[in-house]
Amino acid sequence: MSVMPRPKRFRPILLTSFGVVILLPLGLLAALVMFIGPIRLCVPLRLPVEPGLHSLAVESGGVERCSLLYVPASLDRALPVPLVVSLHGFASNPRIQAATTGWNDLADREGFVVVYPQGSSFPLRWNAIPGSSSPGSRSHVDDVQFFNDLLAEMDRALAIDRQRVYISGFSNGGGMTNRLACEAAGQITAAATVSGVYVDLGDTCQPERPVPLIAFHGTADAIVPYAGGEIRFLPLPRFLFPSTSPVLATLAAEDWAAGWSERNGCDPTPQALPLPGEAVGDTHGVRYTGCREGADVIFYTIDGGGHTWPGSRGYGIGKYSLTNATELMWAFFLAHTPGAASP
Repeated sequence: MSVMPRPKRFRPILLTSFGVVILLPLGLLAALVMFIGPIRLCVPLRLPVEPGLHSLAVESGGVERCSLLYVPASLDRALPVPLVVSLHGFASNPRIQAATTGWNDLADREGFVVVYPQGSSFPLRWNAIPGSSSPGSRSHVDDVQFFNDLLAEMDRALAIDRQRVYISGFSNGGGMTNRLACEAAGQITAAATVSGVYVDLGDTCQPERPVPLIAFHGTADAIVPYAGGEIRFLPLPRFLFPSTSPVLATLAAEDWAAGWSERNGCDPTPQALPLPGEAVGDTHGVRYTGCREGADVIFYTIDGGGHTWPGSRGYGIGKYSLTNATELMWAFFLAHTPGAASP
């Protein structure tokens, strides 16, 4: 068993200029590389799984894939275990995702486990586009199969409650969440995205069941434009990394949300948000209701918000919001779990 220290106070920084990195002292650069680089020392979980933060290995597609797993001391092992899967963004990693989102603190309070899978290639990313390789990758990486293999490992290690499997993602990880909601709907209770890659999946998205979904997006997002159009995952210098500056054509965020409401069979006219206690200051949104199987779609707009996780001042570019996306996601997940009272 490999237990890693829990990152509580460190605030990771998104580095957009590699010229800045070159000027850093070598010791600081080494520390940054350790934090923002991929997890390399991962091993299969040993049973029973102790409380804490673990690195783990899962074989998928003939290769070893790494993740971080957080198990709170408050977990009730006598009952099936709720699971939150949290996907990092392009050029990020599981450690940054854990530090940015605050899922571990919420897991301590609410009693669920969190797994932070790691993408592939360099920089790390997810294959969020159906039928194609990850942008810049020379070989196909089946991240849908990796998700399924990871769930199987969680079943083996912790007896996961398959009625309470929730997935969330940031940026490119939001795009992968979008794809999994299409292609692995039977494995997912509810989904959530922040600054997701709003690619029009069109007829390629045929979920076997409607998936409740909550999303957040800033109007001043410099990476994934709120109004849609061509985007880059990161402004990496082409002369250094010619294959890592992919361009995608995306939908406008509001159109993407309306598309999911149509896919879920919701009423076409949404209700205005916020409802009492659901948003703070710079945030407003809409809720699509009347959906098949109660699979509501909620879309929050962060006025002036950047490419950031609302409620966190960790990893990102642009303005941060005081709205706590993680708390709102968890409330949405609970409200859209089978047997829950209608929200």
